[in-house]
Amino acid sequence: MTLLAGLVGLTAAAGALLLADGLRRRARPFVATRRELPPELSRRLLVGVAAGMTGVVLTRWPVAAIAAAGLGWFSTELFGGKAARERAIARTEAIASWTEMLRDTLSGAHGLEEAIITSAEVAPTAIRPEVTSLAIRLERDPLDRALESFAEDLAHPSGDLVVTALTLAAGGAVGDLSELLGTLAVSAREEAAMRLRVDAARARLRTAVRVIAVVTAVTALGLILLNRPYLDVYGGPIGQLVLAVVVATWAGALWWLHRMSHFLTPDRFLAPNGRAQ
Repeated sequence: MTLLAGLVGLTAAAGALLLADGLRRRARPFVATRRELPPELSRRLLVGVAAGMTGVVLTRWPVAAIAAAGLGWFSTELFGGKAARERAIARTEAIASWTEMLRDTLSGAHGLEEAIITSAEVAPTAIRPEVTSLAIRLERDPLDRALESFAEDLAHPSGDLVVTALTLAAGGAVGDLSELLGTLAVSAREEAAMRLRVDAARARLRTAVRVIAVVTAVTALGLILLNRPYLDVYGGPIGQLVLAVVVATWAGALWWLHRMSHFLTPDRFLAPNGRAQ
């Protein structure tokens, strides 16, 4: 029975992880070639499975295994994310700097394509790979097609605005491109400054989310290790059902607090294939 309970718990935990991953990611086109899992997904799976196995060993309860696996899967969002926030702000500022750089280069270049190629060598570090790829594509692809791929690489709302301005300028639909690029650069810098202010204002809420998660997990672990008879009531089918309701309520509240503590990025208006959404 112990082995069966452990197997059921592990299977349920794996199913919950796969369901969560399916809900978080968009469907991708089928690729025949074999590819390795991304490092982030591999790390999530490793932590989630390890936490789920720990829950099985300590409690023999399927619900506890699923809860532990879910906590391990979302540990990055709960206890990390600072690097990702800083990277997003740095990319926004880099787009603003490159836009200003492109505006200044246009006055001495013989065309938009030459200005882009020239700016690739001194582009900000945060977006230099994307700008370099754009310069390489310009050697073999038309400007509009290269800009579409550039927008996909950046995957950033401010980048979409810059790409749209450059595309319209390439078609002769923009009178003063330098002035427009200057305006877009100011807008991108204001967005980066706003994200910094929002990040600082919500730091206390993120701390509260971490404290709640850690205190709850430590309390549950302490009861399991030090006062197991107090939890025996949850061992039966009805107890597992009640525990599932408690865990779902706790997880929903924690997710809500986590969502409130994060900056909501504006939606992109360019689809992945470069068309307007």
